[in-house]
Amino acid sequence: MSHGRFDNPVVASLAGFLDLFRKQEFSDRLKDDDRFDGRTCLITGVNSGLGYALAGEMARRGARVIGTCRRLLDETEKNLKAHSGSDNVEIRFLDLSKIDSIHDFVDGLAKDKINLDVSIMNAGVALPGARKTASGQDEMFQVNYLANVMLCTLLLNKGLIRRGNKASVVRPRIIFISSDSHQGSSYIDYEEFGRFIPYGVKKGIANYSYFKLILNTYATELSGRLNDGSVDVGVHVICPGPVHSNIIREAPFVLRAILGTIFRVIFRSPGKAALPVVYMAISPDYEGRTNEYQHMFKRKKMDEKVYIPEEGKKLWERSYALWREIDDRAGALDETR
Repeated sequence: MSHGRFDNPVVASLAGFLDLFRKQEFSDRLKDDDRFDGRTCLITGVNSGLGYALAGEMARRGARVIGTCRRLLDETEKNLKAHSGSDNVEIRFLDLSKIDSIHDFVDGLAKDKINLDVSIMNAGVALPGARKTASGQDEMFQVNYLANVMLCTLLLNKGLIRRGNKASVVRPRIIFISSDSHQGSSYIDYEEFGRFIPYGVKKGIANYSYFKLILNTYATELSGRLNDGSVDVGVHVICPGPVHSNIIREAPFVLRAILGTIFRVIFRSPGKAALPVVYMAISPDYEGRTNEYQHMFKRKKMDEKVYIPEEGKKLWERSYALWREIDDRAGALDETR
């Protein structure tokens, strides 16, 4: 049976708080004049929290920002333009819990001939219990993991993230927002993989970190398949650290009240948490590199299970097999592009 690092939300929150006191070796490398001029940046999940802060900060630094959310699109776009002082912000609908929405979103980008320089897979959910999507998957598994496989594959196959230009000074980057709580999670349990199994709050907390380990394993495998010998597309993973966000909005009332107090008192604001992600997205320190993991402003290693080649290959095969089972428009990554 799979398990995550934590099943107690208070313990998990306090562990994140302790991380704030660890040395941040790259904290002085992001400069105010580092800019994204001429670059198009996709950020999923931008109507609040980290995603909103990222969209505002990157637009302020000159990026053309395409943000996604599943509610309050017009309001979010208006607020982000005012917040960033830039009109170069566009919000599009994307619901990662619905497969048709993923296809429609990518088809819309292709129709508009979008070329993505930076793609930040930020959207995620933390639920108090299992909830089944229309495709029969657990919503947290689909949104936090499987939908990212679908989205990245479609973006790459349709040429929206360009490959094959190794001579380019600035190559595309894909950045997955993860959590250091993935450290210590179990090996991937393929008896459970893709099955809807009811669970409650404790298992939901454990699954959050466990699904991040699965995501990190996929990112490592994707990096290897896209980059043979030299870097074509930089694929990276980052934990922004403990963020005061509304990710706990669906938790039971008492738990939401306890965690809300912890978040307000000891966690960082989304604006501060966004800065290491911006650094990873813009810094020349990451040019020509791939499969790097950054925890806030510190580079480190992911859980050792993430790097096992056999684990990555098996996850890859099972993920695409599952996608084909639930989506008649499923596709495999075109590794020859």
